[in-house]
Amino acid sequence: MSYYFTLNYPKNLKPCSVGDLLRQLLVPRKWRHFLRIEQKIRVNGHYRYFNQLVYPNDKIELELDCVESEQGTYPASGKLPDVIYEDQDVLVINKPAGQKTHPNLAETDTALNDCATYLGLSPFVVHRLDMLTTGLLLVAKNPAVVPILNRELTTKIFHREYIAVVNHPEKLQASGTINLPIGQDPSDQRKRMVRVDGLSSITHYQVLNQTSNEALIKLQLKTGRTHQIRVHLAAIGCPIVGDPLYNPDCVPDEFLHLTAYQMSFNKPFSFDQVQVKLPQEIKF
Repeated sequence: MSYYFTLNYPKNLKPCSVGDLLRQLLVPRKWRHFLRIEQKIRVNGHYRYFNQLVYPNDKIELELDCVESEQGTYPASGKLPDVIYEDQDVLVINKPAGQKTHPNLAETDTALNDCATYLGLSPFVVHRLDMLTTGLLLVAKNPAVVPILNRELTTKIFHREYIAVVNHPEKLQASGTINLPIGQDPSDQRKRMVRVDGLSSITHYQVLNQTSNEALIKLQLKTGRTHQIRVHLAAIGCPIVGDPLYNPDCVPDEFLHLTAYQMSFNKPFSFDQVQVKLPQEIKF
């Protein structure tokens, strides 16, 4: 199957070579090789060598038919997701708390199954949210954009912001950074913990509002470890309200007060930035 992408080189950028343009767009090396060998990149309707320049307002067209994906298919759940943003390549939904991002084995009730219902085809995973976390989840409509979005994640072009309600606000500064390595908890396979031999993990936070018992905080991830926000906040003595794994004072059946409320990313194969935010205001 072939995938086609078209963009106009922005007016505000300096001329650059075709090769540099593709690197700026985060196109994988093997795809750049294919585009060069097969002459599947055209500028203003004609193939242009990789050392030749692209100028502002030039129209660039790419055709990819070397795209492979090892991801399996996700059957439709019969339920529709809460769609917040959509374009020709991606979908952003509001995942409810208590729903998995993607299925294991024969499960058919996850967020990706709902997306399959909406799209009429199997979607592709870009990132994940914990089952108990609610909020914005980005899903790819085709495999050609997945490596681009994955590289945006690793290069921090793709930004995510969260809102949480935590206990013991007196232990928080107005803003701060939690820099503690995270690894597996050997006593519970479901959990992670701060440990010296763990992976580097960095979380930035800012207090938005607080009472004597709780604080509403905004969080940004510099790294993306499993349960990172939950582990980091518990480690500094401010566990998230309703966290059954990391808050010893969690009330039974209370929901986890953690929401992925805002994200920004570049549209694949373009220089356009997309910003998506949940429409509802997050309060205590």
